Amino acid sequence: MSKKKIVLIGATGTIGQGVAARLSERYEIVTVGARSGQHQADIADIRQVEALFDRIGKVDAVVVTAGALHFGPLAEITPQQFRIGLDSKLMGQVNVAQVAQRFLNDGGSITLTSGVLADSPIRYGAAATMTNAAVEAYVRGAAIELPRGLRINVVSPALLDESVEAYGDYFRGWETVPAKRVALAYERSVEGAQSGQVYKVV
Repeated sequence: MSKKKIVLIGATGTIGQGVAARLSERYEIVTVGARSGQHQADIADIRQVEALFDRIGKVDAVVVTAGALHFGPLAEITPQQFRIGLDSKLMGQVNVAQVAQRFLNDGGSITLTSGVLADSPIRYGAAATMTNAAVEAYVRGAAIELPRGLRINVVSPALLDESVEAYGDYFRGWETVPAKRVALAYERSVEGAQSGQVYKVV
């Protein structure tokens, strides 16, 4: 019996690697990155997303762990800097979810990624809070309209242990979580029965 197929976008990132390690024994993982993986695509460009799925074909699940954000003082954030998250982490993931619906087998799932700042803002994180909250709002709205038993959820992780060196200065006093524990939430989304959920890993 052939394995079910998962498209993992952001596969070489810290979370993506954890998800791949968690699911690769039971699933065929199709890896996608902006510049790496089996396939390359800029998810902020819906034409590239459409071409990506045309190449891959039918799948059983889609997981997105990709998306850029800007951090900086609120008074200094430019519209262009707000758009980094809006174009990449928000619309990039929305593009994937919108296109993937046509390629998912019945009962398939979509799992997107937000983050703890959707609920717990930090200094210099206004753009990240806005973007993460919007991703979660999209998932709740989309879940009630998906056909054919399709499901959509979002994972909202805290700062990863593995990311403390890069982002720890923004999160003084916060508890962190290992990527392998965050990967469990993606497994729950892929293999569970719920839809429209925000799986928080804190």
